[in-house]
Amino acid sequence: MWLAGSSLVSVLALTGYVIFGGDESGPGAPAKGGQVVSAAPFGGTSPVPTYAAPEEWTEPERWVALPRGQRTDQYGSEVGFPHSTEGAAAMMKAASTTTIEADRSTVDEQLRIYRSFIGKTDHSAQNAQRIEANAASADETLAREMKVSPGQPLPPGAYVRSHVVGYQVVQRSGDEVSAYVLARVTQKTGETAKESATYTRSLLGVQWQDGDWKLTSAASMRAKQMSQGKPKPKMGAPGDIAFNEAGWTAIREAS
Repeated sequence: MWLAGSSLVSVLALTGYVIFGGDESGPGAPAKGGQVVSAAPFGGTSPVPTYAAPEEWTEPERWVALPRGQRTDQYGSEVGFPHSTEGAAAMMKAASTTTIEADRSTVDEQLRIYRSFIGKTDHSAQNAQRIEANAASADETLAREMKVSPGQPLPPGAYVRSHVVGYQVVQRSGDEVSAYVLARVTQKTGETAKESATYTRSLLGVQWQDGDWKLTSAASMRAKQMSQGKPKPKMGAPGDIAFNEAGWTAIREAS
């Protein structure tokens, strides 16, 4: 059994996209008391309740095998997804899947996401600088949590990983899709440390641009406006009855 709410999850947010207002309730700054403080649009913060996975398995009612991208780009990201709702969800999954470890920093991951998945209309020197600065700050937080000096590699066997396990479509049209994305974040502080986990929920909006899906601030803001005043889907692991009750679609790995 494990509990959500560890402060190490703070490094996993799409820091650049939070700046644009895209991440609706993903992880943010460290918090105390078993909660994660979330980075809301335009820098606001709000607490996300902790979550404990159940011991009994309940089969998810909705499953999908998302398509793979056609290629890997120069930054090591999977890109080239189909022009469909499932293709958009697959792109969101790719953009929300990260690994931070000894030879891979938050700065590395955030700049990769920015270069591979953010639409050109949101590209600017200022945004890139802000993303790098936010990611560097997250790396400093992670270093303190891992008990190493800032700028030093993480301890052997230490990591923070994000893996998308479900999604829920908010709006879809031919060239724009928005959805809540549910991710499981796992972490270890060293080779002999016990792995812990938490869940994050983000609201993302993507548009079809130049033959692929891209995260954009315009699509994100429309998604935010459409979801205002409506209840957010509760977080729960696949296998938890709450996962089904919240309307999540579980993701099977494509062959």
